[in-house]
Amino acid sequence: MLEKKENSLKHQPERAVLVGLITADIDRKKAEEYLDELAFLVQTAGGVVETRFLQALSTANSKTFVGSGKLEEIRQYVKAAEIDLVVFDDELGPSQIRNLEKMLECKILDRTNLILDIFAKRAQTAHAKVQVELAQYQYLLPRLTRMWTHLERQRGGIGLRGPGETEIETDRRIIRDKIALLKKKLVQIDKQKATQRKNRGKLVRVALVGYTNVGKSTLMNLISRSDIFAENKLFATLDTTVRKVVIENLPFLLSDTVGFIRKLPHGLVESFKSTLDEVRESDILVHVVDISHPEFEDQIKTVNETLAEIGAADKPVIMAFNKVDAYTFVEKEEDDLTPVTKENISLEELKTSWMAKDNHPCIFLSAKTRENFDAFKNLLYKHVREVHVIRYPYNDFLY
Repeated sequence: MLEKKENSLKHQPERAVLVGLITADIDRKKAEEYLDELAFLVQTAGGVVETRFLQALSTANSKTFVGSGKLEEIRQYVKAAEIDLVVFDDELGPSQIRNLEKMLECKILDRTNLILDIFAKRAQTAHAKVQVELAQYQYLLPRLTRMWTHLERQRGGIGLRGPGETEIETDRRIIRDKIALLKKKLVQIDKQKATQRKNRGKLVRVALVGYTNVGKSTLMNLISRSDIFAENKLFATLDTTVRKVVIENLPFLLSDTVGFIRKLPHGLVESFKSTLDEVRESDILVHVVDISHPEFEDQIKTVNETLAEIGAADKPVIMAFNKVDAYTFVEKEEDDLTPVTKENISLEELKTSWMAKDNHPCIFLSAKTRENFDAFKNLLYKHVREVHVIRYPYNDFLY
């Protein structure tokens, strides 16, 4: 009976508390939205969020992230509710993690570690696993002492799907050697991937890019009539999938790429270089946006910043505003004099607003219900054809 009880406890999801800051740059509404995303990350990792704490500070406390009063409030809640882990919506330094663990007496995760954990859980191919492992070791190196004492106390669970759980490696030289070895492996993989791309010939290449969980894989399945894994969780796709697509006798290559996210750990961007090469070497980008998300404008900005970081900001872009079936708004009364906000704008108004004009060419569609999908295919065909005609000026039999 005791053994059965212990086994059932092992399978129970970890209970988490979220902590964020309200600063001069982040007001309460935005901070709440950031914690909503953090909660989704915890859910994707297999945890359950019990509550959240927000504190207004000019900057994060260098020792404990939050102030002493708020930390005591969190400590009392963690103890009373027997919380398993506390997750902070920013990257923590080694000393901050050490101080917080000492004070709260539970597992401490920051946003970066949580994202790395999800990537470790999602990695399926040897390529993705090497990329994630490299990013984990790079994150681990400055936090080495804290991490290994942590693993001595408690194994498994969110944030601990890391490399090296089978032995305590306190020697930084060993970790650096592992990082060097993984980098060599990635160089070999990069060469293999580059050869694969060359072997595909000179077909026009289109890449689906966008924030995580905006429906890229669903759209990919619809266009290519394939069966790529898609679900309502963050980072459902890690490995780039490439399919040959033909629209009206015009062939091209379509790739589905890893989703971007706010504060994507730099180590992951570096590690996933070969995966992101699909984006860099594409002729056209289809930037998929979840128009139903309240912060879709911030998500567009995050994706554009990441594209600039990987050297793909100058690519021709088609904006695909997806999930119109889930778009909602609150219609204002005629005598309501309050300023118009995004929540009060109908989809039809949005289609004629700055959103459409500043993001030309663009299209509003639903990959789920296929609404406006034929118009999207026609738009995609038009832009692929333009590139194809330049590349093959005498190959006019297709037209």
